Amino acid sequence: MAERPPLKLGVLISGSGTNLQAIIDAVERGGLRADLRVVISNRPSAPGLERARKHGIPALVIEHRRYATREAFDAELVKALTERDVELVACAGFMRLFSSVMLDAFPARILNTHNALLPSFAGIHGPRDALEYGVKIAGCTVFFVTAGVDAGPVIIQAAVPVLPDDDEQRLADRIKGAEHRVYPYAIRLYQEGRLSIQGRTVRIAGGSADDAALPLINPRTD
Repeated sequence: MAERPPLKLGVLISGSGTNLQAIIDAVERGGLRADLRVVISNRPSAPGLERARKHGIPALVIEHRRYATREAFDAELVKALTERDVELVACAGFMRLFSSVMLDAFPARILNTHNALLPSFAGIHGPRDALEYGVKIAGCTVFFVTAGVDAGPVIIQAAVPVLPDDDEQRLADRIKGAEHRVYPYAIRLYQEGRLSIQGRTVRIAGGSADDAALPLINPRTD
């Protein structure tokens, strides 16, 4: 089978861009065949914009507050992404919900990551909610974006143990480290043409049960 060409990727950010950096690092070390066409932030002060510029990636600001409606803002996003022939959109800490304008322009072509094991603890406080609920295993999820909050089909998840002395920040930092590993991998699966959606289930071609790690159990059994 012929090797697929690099994926034309656009990344949307609102903040520091650590997941953006993980994607950039994966591309530069050869773990992900992608052409980063553009990084777009809805906030002009987002530090992630400078991360992009340091690596020679075009960086744009499209401020959502300048648009009267969510649909108008999304239309400007679509314009910027399609002008650069973007195939897949990766949300990396992008703090906006999409309207049908964006979802219809990129059907099953928008990925996002969330700092909880969906469908548990959707929304903006995943680690805090996990601690307050008293779970023993937290984690992160990469998923296809659909209408709703963190509601799309799951591509990959990583489990992170909740430790006795965890506070929200310590748990969030450990989950973020897992996100940095699995998000570029999920994009790689897309680039390799290995993902298909059947109902709510994402099938991954070429995988094997033998590839799975041992289950994470917390606290440990005797």
